[in-house]
Amino acid sequence: MIVPLAQAVAGTCGGKAGALGALLRAGLPVPDGFVVPFAAYRAAARDPAGSGDLTAELAGELAEALAEALAGLGDPVVAVRSSASGEDTGQASAAGQHESFLAVHGAGEVAAAVRSCWASLFSERAVHYRGTAGGDDLAMAVIVQRHLDAEVSGVMFTGNPTRIEASWGLGPSVVGGTVTPDAYVVTAGGSVTRTVASKRTRLDRHGTRLVTSEVPAPARDLPALDDATAIRLAGLGERIAAACGGPQDIEWAITGDRIWILQARPITAALPPPPGETHAPTALPPHGETPPPATLSPTDAEHPPATLPPSGAEHPPAAFTGAPGSRGTATGTARIVRGPADFARVRPGDILVCPFTDPAWTPLLRVAAGVVTETGGVLSHAAIVARECAIPAVLGVPDATTVLRDGALITVDGTTGTVTTGTVTT
Repeated sequence: MIVPLAQAVAGTCGGKAGALGALLRAGLPVPDGFVVPFAAYRAAARDPAGSGDLTAELAGELAEALAEALAGLGDPVVAVRSSASGEDTGQASAAGQHESFLAVHGAGEVAAAVRSCWASLFSERAVHYRGTAGGDDLAMAVIVQRHLDAEVSGVMFTGNPTRIEASWGLGPSVVGGTVTPDAYVVTAGGSVTRTVASKRTRLDRHGTRLVTSEVPAPARDLPALDDATAIRLAGLGERIAAACGGPQDIEWAITGDRIWILQARPITAALPPPPGETHAPTALPPHGETPPPATLSPTDAEHPPATLPPSGAEHPPAAFTGAPGSRGTATGTARIVRGPADFARVRPGDILVCPFTDPAWTPLLRVAAGVVTETGGVLSHAAIVARECAIPAVLGVPDATTVLRDGALITVDGTTGTVTTGTVTT
């Protein structure tokens, strides 16, 4: 009824758990844990007593097994994460489409998180992502692992070059696109180029709560990784790709001096090439000394808001630059979306312009012709889904929801990372 994570395989525990099990068996650094397998989900879904209600209390035997497994780990704070039958495959990532929970403590709270992961298999965003709510093999396993209080975390795409994104604190800031992360390109020969972003916020655990806080101004523009750590990550990525049989999209975290692997899945769509303009690696001082100010960040100063003419005047073309997130070019009507209240305004062929994209916004990516965000990196969930949907995406355009006018004609080039306004009259 409960499977140790080191014994997990995709056929019974889903692709996400199966990959982590394979990495543990290969001796790679994955936090310990266990899996509630497909069999437990299927039993709950057909339980006559529960009428198939996946949000109902767990059956006594499963609840007892869950509590026993937690006790075996020492009853730590844990992460509870989905591992669905169609998730983390070579054809579809389902990036961010199902529920995951950090900072969960106690058997009762873990059981509630398991039920929420089960139920998320049929959330609106997951159904839209799959294109159907059915399927005989549709099932949800759930991973329970020790929670890591990461000092730095991020995402890595293996290959030559290896692409890495990193920021302060816990990983959802990077994968969810709520912060523009540092970007590193590591070649097979060990050379590193970096673009250091202004990382204004971070996510951390306070007890059993996740808290977003402002990064102190002096630390915002400091690199989250030094070159040696970026090279270590790339080397670890090569080992993971070898163990998994192909290039991988990897989530990682650093606590102290140790790198941990939180997820590995096949890369489902090719990245745009790294920007043509690269920066030489910057040497960091020894640990304990004050690093020099970073000067490689595409900050607001480098991308000042455009001066817009008065309402009623003709707007000359203007260009804005961000990170190229998904290849292709599209021209359409800019639709400013700041939250769910704006969803109904989006029409087929519009260009979605938003602060960042939450996984709940996936249905919009099936409608929009392109996407522009104010924050986020090339390896974030939004960029991954945009690539799978084959729509262009430009990420991290400062003040995009302000400098781009709702209803204006714009062109998005997701290969070069540029957004160009047309000539329109308001």
